[in-house]
Amino acid sequence: MQKLTLESRDETIALGEKIGRLLKAGDVLVLDGDLGAGKTTFTKGLAKGLDIPDLIKSPTFTIIREYQDGRLPLYHMDAYRLENGGAEDLGLEEYFDSDGVSVVEWAQFVEDELPSDFLAIHFKRTDDENTRVLEFEPHGEHFTTLVAQVTN
Repeated sequence: MQKLTLESRDETIALGEKIGRLLKAGDVLVLDGDLGAGKTTFTKGLAKGLDIPDLIKSPTFTIIREYQDGRLPLYHMDAYRLENGGAEDLGLEEYFDSDGVSVVEWAQFVEDELPSDFLAIHFKRTDDENTRVLEFEPHGEHFTTLVAQVTN
């Protein structure tokens, strides 16, 4: 598993932007980590890399936020509220098989719905409030290549 240490919010956004520029339609990213670990900050950078001009907000209360005005659409999902089920009723596979990029937070609550190829990124807080350690867990050749491009 590849790791990167990011020293600031700006570095987190820059990494998201770099990855966003490499994504293609149908790509799925799974982000996990504690509240405040940087998942939404990273997604803001990802949206920048997809040329999405909109303000990115956490989808906690809406479950899915859609951003259509970029190079590719972005579907930002927060599955936390699906802890007790209901994922199968949302049609997530339609998002995953679409013309856009899906970012899923709290994916452990929808893991039966995930495609076989996806990139998991684990966000870990450190003793320094600005520093995060990201661990990349690629599933599939496309994401293995992508991780090599952004971590080397």
